[in-house]
Amino acid sequence: MRARLLPVVVIVAVLLGACTTPLIHTPVFETEAQLLAARGSPTRVWENPDGTRTLEYATQPYGWTCWMYTVDAEGRIVEQYDALAPENLERVKPGMTKAEVSRILGTHRRERYFRLSGEEVWDWNIKTEWRGVLFTLFNVHFRNGVVERTSVSYVYGWLDPDAM
Repeated sequence: MRARLLPVVVIVAVLLGACTTPLIHTPVFETEAQLLAARGSPTRVWENPDGTRTLEYATQPYGWTCWMYTVDAEGRIVEQYDALAPENLERVKPGMTKAEVSRILGTHRRERYFRLSGEEVWDWNIKTEWRGVLFTLFNVHFRNGVVERTSVSYVYGWLDPDAM
């Protein structure tokens, strides 16, 4: 009996290990042509002061990444990063304009206006790390068109996501 159980235990262990492996792999691109062939048209293209361009690939409202690829004049990709990575979220500071925030984080998921507080809040889905959390939102609170503060909201599996 024990000999027949061992293969089952090994298979279950391998399958559980596979569950912890990221399912989304973002390849490193060397040229704009490779990027466009693989990912298609970007969500937006940003012209940078140094003559480079940044191609934005947002996955909002349902995804939790926003890949930015900076391309030089020769079509080489000189930088690529996820704009919704924790270290990039920390770049949003009080006093920034909506345009500055949009440039840092990419296309947002939703915006809401709260009449009583006078705040307009933009949110982005970000990676959820906790078990039981359906999704996590990074929120930027604007008052009079500039950032007042940021916050994080957790939507649990038993809540209706549209109720928030």
